[in-house]
Amino acid sequence: SGASKWDVREKVWDYLESSGLADFPRPVHRRIPNFKGSYQACCSLKELDVFKRAHEIKVDPDKPLEGARLAALQARKILLVPTPRLRTGLFNKIVPPPGATKEILRVCATAQGIKEYSVPVDLDGKAQVDLVVVGSVAVSEQGWRIGKGEGYADMEYAMMVSMGAVQEDTPVITIVHDCQVVDIAEELLGDHDLTVDYILTPTRTIKTHCKRPKPQGIIWHKARALSYEMLEKIPILKNLRYREKQAGKDVTLQEEHSSLTDANTSTALHEKAKADSTRPQAAKGSAQLGQPYLQRDSFSPRLEGSGMMTTVYVGNIPPSVRVRELKWALREFQATPFCLSWQGAQHRAFLDYKDKATAERAVSSLKGLSLGGNALRVELAKNQRNKG
Repeated sequence: SGASKWDVREKVWDYLESSGLADFPRPVHRRIPNFKGSYQACCSLKELDVFKRAHEIKVDPDKPLEGARLAALQARKILLVPTPRLRTGLFNKIVPPPGATKEILRVCATAQGIKEYSVPVDLDGKAQVDLVVVGSVAVSEQGWRIGKGEGYADMEYAMMVSMGAVQEDTPVITIVHDCQVVDIAEELLGDHDLTVDYILTPTRTIKTHCKRPKPQGIIWHKARALSYEMLEKIPILKNLRYREKQAGKDVTLQEEHSSLTDANTSTALHEKAKADSTRPQAAKGSAQLGQPYLQRDSFSPRLEGSGMMTTVYVGNIPPSVRVRELKWALREFQATPFCLSWQGAQHRAFLDYKDKATAERAVSSLKGLSLGGNALRVELAKNQRNKG
């Protein structure tokens, strides 16, 4: 059907909200959605042999998986939870106080408990994870999974592979509402995408018999979410990359790949900026700042200068955000412009789209987007609103 991952996500989120199945925290958009009946679905975990046999279980910190974390604690398993955005390490191990009551175990399974009752596990923590439980936005009966689009679950799994914490046959389970089990085209999956072996819903347990291999470790040059900035924020990743480099692996990042290509195009862009008479001041100004004026993601060069372009203003961009992060978000949200002018120093960017309808679609899909902790301001640029 040509649906993108983003289309699938939007459809699931919209349906959960409109059918009254969404549960706190709301709205479920841009999250791993919590749903009515999540607790019931988590309880089916206890029936699975792979759960009964497991000694050490990794469960994501998402709200709908609270019941799975509780089940692991009640069954006295070792429970590992990834640290939010991996800031302090890869996992926290939840350690309930000695003689913890049912109530305390319940607290340990919540986001608050993860903060209060946990100790970090480092790269040498020799974790041996027997079972992985992840949240999903959508999943197919074949085991193809779509997360919320940030790539963390895929990356955590890849890091566990690199650390030797999971094996090829370590089962992966996802827990979702029945309406999140949908058809997903296999061509939407990349090598870095995690697949699942079991799907638990409030009414069913599905064994996927998924044959597609799981990620074999971090594919550094393909992992969208990886950037130097991210390595700075996530010491454990930096550490892992250093180890893999020592071991002779290719640890080139995507941005290093693209900066090589950018170097070739920037000369061409420079010529383009000189020749571009449509915005002489802007072109001159940016040349003086030594920034290439045009950051191009160009699809249809013939439209240029035809006067149909519509510009979208993106403001409130924090100083820490780089143009590549904005580009990544635009790609991810299906809003890639014809051409992008980046004015980071002024905390803004202008996106040119080939017509007003495309620009308006971009504005609506980018609504509510936050980068670097700021909610961006996204609207048609002033001079565009009155046109047509």
